Amino acid sequence: MKDKKKILVAPLNWGIGHATRCIPIINILKEQGFTTIIMASGRSLELLSKEFPNDKIIKLTDYNISYSTFLPMSLNILLQIPKILYRIYLENRQLDSIINDFKIDGIISDNRYGLYSKKIPSVFITHQLEIQSKYLKKLIQKINYYFINKFTKCWIPDYPKDGLAGDLSHPKKNQLDHEYIGPLSRFVIKPSNLKYDIIALVSGPEPQRSIFENLLIKALKDKTLKSLLLQGKPGKKFSKKINNLTIMSHLKGTELNQAILDSNIIICRSGYSTIMDLITLEKNATLIPTPGQTEQEYLARFLADTKLFNYQEQSNFNLNQILKSKKSLKKISAKTSKVEWEELLKVFD
Repeated sequence: MKDKKKILVAPLNWGIGHATRCIPIINILKEQGFTTIIMASGRSLELLSKEFPNDKIIKLTDYNISYSTFLPMSLNILLQIPKILYRIYLENRQLDSIINDFKIDGIISDNRYGLYSKKIPSVFITHQLEIQSKYLKKLIQKINYYFINKFTKCWIPDYPKDGLAGDLSHPKKNQLDHEYIGPLSRFVIKPSNLKYDIIALVSGPEPQRSIFENLLIKALKDKTLKSLLLQGKPGKKFSKKINNLTIMSHLKGTELNQAILDSNIIICRSGYSTIMDLITLEKNATLIPTPGQTEQEYLARFLADTKLFNYQEQSNFNLNQILKSKKSLKKISAKTSKVEWEELLKVFD
């Protein structure tokens, strides 16, 4: 009997969104007869090791990006480009020995730019083909395409037309060997009963993750409405109740799936993985982009124009306005996206 091909799946550790959208990819690979090996770091590693306890897990060196409390995030990241490029170089060097040691047959990298190889096929997953930046946008775009073109194929988790990510995933000029694979979500629609008036999903890098969490706790702790706040910390086991507000560090995928369905009002970041989950579950939400994160700011504005989501800036957070504005939103009806996974996975033949 022929051995199963081994596919290395590696998400970027930026919040947990890149890891969550790799969950359906890993499940599809298993269904199609592949063996999956997970390579990750930080909260992404913690999440995927819990979701797939029987998979081989390789700890990957992180990019070690630091975040400023006073510089805009886009400028802060720009200043760290030399360090990021060096980490990409080290990542690629590390990959050669991993391929040999674990007999890897293919790679799926979600926004980890150094995980390409001339030895085996490699796929890059991203929805950011036109990166939003206030500074040196053309240079950043060239760097982005330079590295993505080193991969065998680029998979874009969006619809081919009328996409969820607007210009991010549908640039005027797409210079990549690419395929649109439809939105990726680990969630499914199930029967639901109203359990929470509000669910607040906290995510993203520090220090903004904690700032957002504290803002929400202050707004929700004295309300008569029944609320659930999830901190986005899969490596922790924390639970606390303040009046009608329940604070928890994390919920498993199936539990979070149900909690979102059982909630009337959703408050969350405008990360793209969260957007794909909400569209899949046909749930409206108020989007609060991470300050200075240009991609999230663009997505929040773009999706607010569709009247499917509300949008507030963190600096102008107003819970009462959120409670009133839900009535103005249109009902979401998720489009079906037929993806021929057998054809897509032939990249690893």
